[in-house]
Amino acid sequence: MQEFCKKIKSDFKNNKSLYLMILPVIVFFVVFMYVPMYGAIIAFKDYSPIKGIGGSHWVGMKHFARFFSSVYFWRVLKNTFLLSLYSLIWGFPAPIILALLLNEVKGKLFKKTVQTITYLPHFVSLVVIAGLIKNFSGSDGLINDIISSLGGQRMPLLDQINYFRTIFISSDIWQQIGWNSIIYLAALSGVDEQLYEAARIDGANRWKQTINVTLPAISSTIVILLILRLGNLLTIGFEKIILLYNPGIYEVADVISTYVYRTGLLELNWSYSTAIGLFNSLLNFILLIMANRISKRFSETSLW
Repeated sequence: MQEFCKKIKSDFKNNKSLYLMILPVIVFFVVFMYVPMYGAIIAFKDYSPIKGIGGSHWVGMKHFARFFSSVYFWRVLKNTFLLSLYSLIWGFPAPIILALLLNEVKGKLFKKTVQTITYLPHFVSLVVIAGLIKNFSGSDGLINDIISSLGGQRMPLLDQINYFRTIFISSDIWQQIGWNSIIYLAALSGVDEQLYEAARIDGANRWKQTINVTLPAISSTIVILLILRLGNLLTIGFEKIILLYNPGIYEVADVISTYVYRTGLLELNWSYSTAIGLFNSLLNFILLIMANRISKRFSETSLW
């Protein structure tokens, strides 16, 4: 133990600047990630602000049982899963495709222009994005102008159960595709040009070079990001949905996070909403472990 402490002390002296650089990150995670975990125990209590966390009565699995038997359980679980699944199917490959297309562009000016245009929506406030979506999908919006010009009938698209998921997923892709493509472009910049030369000598066209050289070269990056995405499969931010949905489309738009928001902050059922959030986190943790094990079993890439 003394030798270990000496090694730590010596390492700290030799790399003092590096430790100081990482200190704010450690403080951030401790304060905002680990300390709040103590509050998760109210999921097993009837929490009262007057009594505090320590003074509130233990009720065990009462709030979990209440959620599992609720009429909203299957609705919010189904909506969360479907929105996450559709986002994974359509949203995950989109930045990969964009990165591959940009990698083929030779004109630097055109490439930088496209990158800038696709990056911009990521930096726009979510409230502004939601406002644009509402304006475009309204009865007198741009989308309805196009539908009307093609002989269709005008309608408030966000009020239609059949269109909410499509609007949500497509707008999310538009908002994130440029930003998410950055890491793939960085991975593509590291591909050895000699591999492409060898492929051209063997008679491979650009499509075959992409399939046999480019994609295998960035496959580890794709797998790692896919595992991380699966680990958050059932985590959908409530902000955008709350800004877009209304009680008329709860049937398809209400997800776990929005249900937690309503029950926890609007109805003040803190223990019940914490139990739901803890259940959601547990599901994500299980999915992360499963995804990592599957990746480790069938490939050489994994998080640990």
